[in-house]
Amino acid sequence: MGELIHLIRGECTEIILDNPPMNVVSAELTAQLRSALQEVARDQDVRAVIVYGAGGRAFCAGSDIAEFTDLHGRVAEDKLLLEKLVYRQLALLEVPTIAAIEGHVLGGGLELALCCDFRIATRRSKLGMPELKLGVMPGSGGTQRLPRIVGPAKAKELILLGEPISADEAERIGLVTRVVDDGAAVDAAREMATTLAARGPLAMRRAKRLIDQATERTLDEGFAMELDDSEIVFSSNDMLEGAAAFLDKRPPRFEGR
Repeated sequence: MGELIHLIRGECTEIILDNPPMNVVSAELTAQLRSALQEVARDQDVRAVIVYGAGGRAFCAGSDIAEFTDLHGRVAEDKLLLEKLVYRQLALLEVPTIAAIEGHVLGGGLELALCCDFRIATRRSKLGMPELKLGVMPGSGGTQRLPRIVGPAKAKELILLGEPISADEAERIGLVTRVVDDGAAVDAAREMATTLAARGPLAMRRAKRLIDQATERTLDEGFAMELDDSEIVFSSNDMLEGAAAFLDKRPPRFEGR
């Protein structure tokens, strides 16, 4: 098996799913993605991450259906446990993440994209979870992450009916952040990543964590965590640099400390 995940390192790191034409999620691709995410998590110089599929036809069309027969009675140990671990790795990255959806994203591919903080799709993109048409169901976080993003009613519509929706509809319900012209998803993601990388990295990491945990905490617990993190951020050199740069009318030079 060849290299199915390519990692372009940098302040704005890129993770490329390279299993064209549809970049389906195979066991080997998942294992390689795990290794790539471990590298990204260790790199303290990373300020943003972009995930996209090779070839331009699809971000990811979901699981490799050719593997399904061998998964009969063993889907947890042979597929879903590893996928849940890897997708959680992506969701828990401290830096902001962007899924650049060029073309379609379906099934397990959409479950992967849901782990990102932002999703940028193209006008021709179709997004959906058609698993029930195959007699199976989303098992790598789709039934849990999708309702938290679009609400239970829309999640039931997408999962139980199994019909894909357009990028415009996905934007309307909050499933995607932005819709761009065909062929422009990766460039738009790079532009967004550059903007995110220019923000204070210490404040960025803590703000992202607070937002991710907001629905899991009581309001008072959230306020307490926000206060604690604000104390840390306001004690940082980044805060002093941000204020000085504003007063000097120049771009800040944050160092993440």
